[in-house]
This record gives sequence, C-alpha cells and structure tokens, in this order.
Amino acid sequence: MNEVSTRTDWQVWEPVIRATLMFIVQDGKVLLIDKLTGIGKGKVNGPGGKIDPGETAEQAVIRECQEELHITPYFPVKMGELCFAMTDIPDIHCHVFMATEFSGEPKATREADPFWKKISEIPYDRMWEDDQYWLPEMLCGKKFFGRFDFNEEEIEWMCVELGDTTEQLWIG
Repeated sequence: MNEVSTRTDWQVWEPVIRATLMFIVQDGKVLLIDKLTGIGKGKVNGPGGKIDPGETAEQAVIRECQEELHITPYFPVKMGELCFAMTDIPDIHCHVFMATEFSGEPKATREADPFWKKISEIPYDRMWEDDQYWLPEMLCGKKFFGRFDFNEEEIEWMCVELGDTTEQLWIG
C-alpha cells in the first residue's frame, strides 16, 4: 500500500459523523453484536453509535450500550480512534473503548443481537475489513490511531499506529 493516501488529504480531513464503539472483555471472551440496522447492517461489530450534540464520546458509548443491549459498561477505557474516509457513506471519526465490567444482561434489540465470542475465534470475515488490523492489538492492551480510505467496503489505503504515543495523534 502507498505510504500516503492518494484520495484523502488527512491534514484537512473532517468527519461527517462522530461515533463510538465498545468492546467488553471478560474471561477470554468479547461481547460482539450482529448489527441489524444502520451503517454496517449485517456485519459483526461492537456496540456503539453516533455521538449526540453535547455528549462526550464516553457518555455516548455508555448510552449506546444501554440502548442497543440494555447493559451499562463500567469504567470504559479509551483505547483508540479510527478515521474513515468513505466513498459510499459519510466519513466517520470513531472513538473506541474497552471495558471489563458492566451491569445488566445483554439483550437483543431492533438494532443489535449480542453474543459472546472467544477472542481466539472472533469472526473477522464477518466484520469491517479494518478490524483485523487494530482489534487484536487493542485486545492485547495496545492503544491505537487508524486512518482508512475505503472504496465501498474495501480498504484502498490505511495507516495504523500502535502504542501509548498514539494518544498524541488523537483528534479528541
């Protein structure tokens, strides 16, 4: 892949959508969802969604887990940020969190059908293509910052930086 994106000028890139993702991990398993509506419908992902005006990313990810799965994550830790330049949907800036504790019992809603999966058995073939490049690292405790140019559902260019120094790259 080229060192520099040929389609997106990341120095001036602005997202249309600000969003969140949550990955709850317990006993070697991660809580995932079958996405039933909206962007990513039909894919496996973590719960999450758009940040409402006036909300922080942390407030939004907790609210989205409550709405999508009827659970409340405790002590979410921000692990990274993802920037997606898309050809077929609005550009997205996503804050990614991880937690190990929550209250409630994950329940299916019209938006999501939850399931637990062993970390070693995550179905990357049913997820967005980018997940394979940062999710395993995050689940090992690494922080990250990723930028991706997507042509529909295929990555044309990407840059993923790992480690604690990635926090300096975070947009906010």
